[in-house]
Amino acid sequence: MDLKQTIRSIPDWPIKGVIFRDLTTLMQNPEAFKASCDILYDRYKDKNLDKIVGIDARGFVFGAVLAYRLGIGFVPVRKKGKLPHKTIEKSYSLEYGQGTLEMHEDAVTPGEKVVIVDDLIATGGTVGATVKLVRQLGADLLECAFIVELPDLKGRDQVSDCPVFSLTQFEGE
Repeated sequence: MDLKQTIRSIPDWPIKGVIFRDLTTLMQNPEAFKASCDILYDRYKDKNLDKIVGIDARGFVFGAVLAYRLGIGFVPVRKKGKLPHKTIEKSYSLEYGQGTLEMHEDAVTPGEKVVIVDDLIATGGTVGATVKLVRQLGADLLECAFIVELPDLKGRDQVSDCPVFSLTQFEGE
């Protein structure tokens, strides 16, 4: 299955000049959603992971399914002010703005093997902040995984010390 064909492209959203890659169409397609989740599961099933870290909000969808399939814990990384317990935080830049992410300070422990999951990597701001949060708590970060990568925006540069895996790419579009 060509996953790229199941992703809707919306020009000039949320601001002029940005092409938004809408993965809700992929998630609504049962075959594409299952294929995406199966690819991630097959990649990590033999890695002896302890936790999957999912980035707010669509990273929750794919990350939670992966954690469930692997039989391990799931850790949400959320936008500032959404977590109820003591947190650590990192600010970041987006393609079209600024933000701050938070993670519970006891979400991962030193030496735990984790993978970060999100739907898409563009400029790398959110995943870069998440990598810093995970490393601040001492976890062993194996990889960052995405359904879509926009390589022209050079998001990998934000996490150059962490391997990146993506299921599909939109280049030069």
